[in-house]
Amino acid sequence: MADSSWITRINHENGVVELSLNSPPVNALTPEALMGYRDVFLDLGADDAVRAIVLSSPLKVLSAGLNLKAAQGFDQAEQRAIVDGLNQGFLAQYACPKPVICAAAGAAIAGGFFFVLASDHRIASPNAQFGLAEVRVGVDFPVGPFEIARATLSTNDLRRLILRGQPIGADDALAAGIIDKIVPREDVLSEALKDAAEFGALPSIAHASIKHQIRGEVIAKIKAATADAPAAWFNAQTRAAMQKMLE
Repeated sequence: MADSSWITRINHENGVVELSLNSPPVNALTPEALMGYRDVFLDLGADDAVRAIVLSSPLKVLSAGLNLKAAQGFDQAEQRAIVDGLNQGFLAQYACPKPVICAAAGAAIAGGFFFVLASDHRIASPNAQFGLAEVRVGVDFPVGPFEIARATLSTNDLRRLILRGQPIGADDALAAGIIDKIVPREDVLSEALKDAAEFGALPSIAHASIKHQIRGEVIAKIKAATADAPAAWFNAQTRAAMQKMLE
């Protein structure tokens, strides 16, 4: 079942659409929310009136990833569902033919980091943090998010973020090219909307074609690899690792 009720669509001038993510307190990811996110992106990608998309959130963080307290109780069917949601939700964003600008006014951690990585242009506040904490949570990566990370991050940044699981600040993310600019928190959204208008003014057919040239092989690889869902996601250490993260 798909749930897009946590996403508020706000239409701006010149075909810019803002998607405000608002599932308090931290935009925790669920299978239903991710499938709703997928559906929203598929709809926007097919809408000729949409010129660019801005991701934002009124919360203190962009997203903290999974709700670990709830995830500890996942059975195999729920594990398959969240993996499928992560694969499909972020693939829909990554493959969207429209320019996607991320306004990260707060932290984006673990699964929540893929709102940033699957975007085309990223703006952050000085206090934003970014990280891939999966190793600390005791799980590996679903193929979709992993291939997006591998295609987006440098080999060295992939190593540092994935194998240690510790977040980095906005300055380090900017130096690494993970984000494109830092502005005061109160200006993140307005700057994103300004840049979205610039992206939206580009010739749309050429932009979509070039974006597919860049990402087409990764998109095809993800689609092929996700044809068969895994039997389960967790391993023998996962639940204990999740509990330790909550302590």
